[in-house]
Amino acid sequence: MKSYGYGHQSISEADINAVIKAMRSDFLTQGPFVAKFEEALCQYTGAKYAVVVANGTVALHLAMLALEIEPDDEVITSPNTFLASANCIVYVGGNVKFADIDLTTANIDPKNIEKQITPKTKAIIPVHFAGQPCDMQSIQNIAKKHNIKIVEDAAHALGSDYKNTKIGSCNYSDLTTFSFHPVKTITTGEGGAIMTNDKELYEKLIMFRSHGMTKNPKLLHKNDGQWYYEMQMLGYNGRMTDIQSALGISQLKRINKFKAKRRKIVETYKTLLGNDKRFSFLDEKTYSETCFHLCPLLVNFDVVKKSKREIFTDLSSCGINLQVHYIPVHTQPFYKDYGYKTGDFPLSEKYYEKTMSLPLYADLTTNDVKYIVKIIKEVVK
Repeated sequence: MKSYGYGHQSISEADINAVIKAMRSDFLTQGPFVAKFEEALCQYTGAKYAVVVANGTVALHLAMLALEIEPDDEVITSPNTFLASANCIVYVGGNVKFADIDLTTANIDPKNIEKQITPKTKAIIPVHFAGQPCDMQSIQNIAKKHNIKIVEDAAHALGSDYKNTKIGSCNYSDLTTFSFHPVKTITTGEGGAIMTNDKELYEKLIMFRSHGMTKNPKLLHKNDGQWYYEMQMLGYNGRMTDIQSALGISQLKRINKFKAKRRKIVETYKTLLGNDKRFSFLDEKTYSETCFHLCPLLVNFDVVKKSKREIFTDLSSCGINLQVHYIPVHTQPFYKDYGYKTGDFPLSEKYYEKTMSLPLYADLTTNDVKYIVKIIKEVVK
């Protein structure tokens, strides 16, 4: 029996050869492939600067440090996201504020962002859920009105376009973070990146990535020689290796093919399931051309007798292993200690109750998709 997960990497011979080349080079880490990957990300997105890091969570954490989020500062994000989007705020001592979603997209709703703003609000982290961009123009207008910084959590959205500009360009934000986990559109194994057009933020990020240390002669307080370095702030070891960067460079060359394939798969799912009263899908807004990371299927439990748990169990027995994105962050036990409880953000909770993520990755064939749909139709009753 064939088995399907909700996501999977696509590795080519070119990817393998790129990694071998890096492993045979003089540098396994802190070498030329890192800079080349950063340059390739800038060329693709249109941003001035890129800082590649160990993973997407590190990217968010360093973004908070670069923006100087401090204890008692408030940062607003979505409850419908992975834990890291909120945890990064806690890492630096900030207070997490949530703003509920738009049910048609499962993205954070700008109207709900504005409701959460107080004099302590320092930043907003909109999450481009499933790859579809948030309404960034509206969010930027709110941020400018209140003098608030924006960090786009684009872990899902490398390859997506908003109003004909690439996500990662930072046209509507101060910083954008990416993830290159194996289930994402491109992978470096683990890995992430931070994009910006602000040179000062870029220079901070470079130091935060590497122990708060710099060898840049323009930034040194003194210079004893070519070996000399200074630790100017408390930083971390958040570096990406040359091995990972070589894989990222190779993968990025195929991103347009990955995007086209993902969009075709989503369209096939919608064609085969969209006219069935048991199912529905999120909208894709006219301002976006989405590189889909996820394909959430919404189940109408008013007409379906089985529970979500029963559906998952039955599908797993047929080799179809779905996932749920996401359990609302504010319902997690950790965040209950911060005063949050079930019922605080009803739209995110309503979305959680009916969503399940279908298999979506570049190596799926049309026959695979048809088989998955056939089993879903048989199981969901």
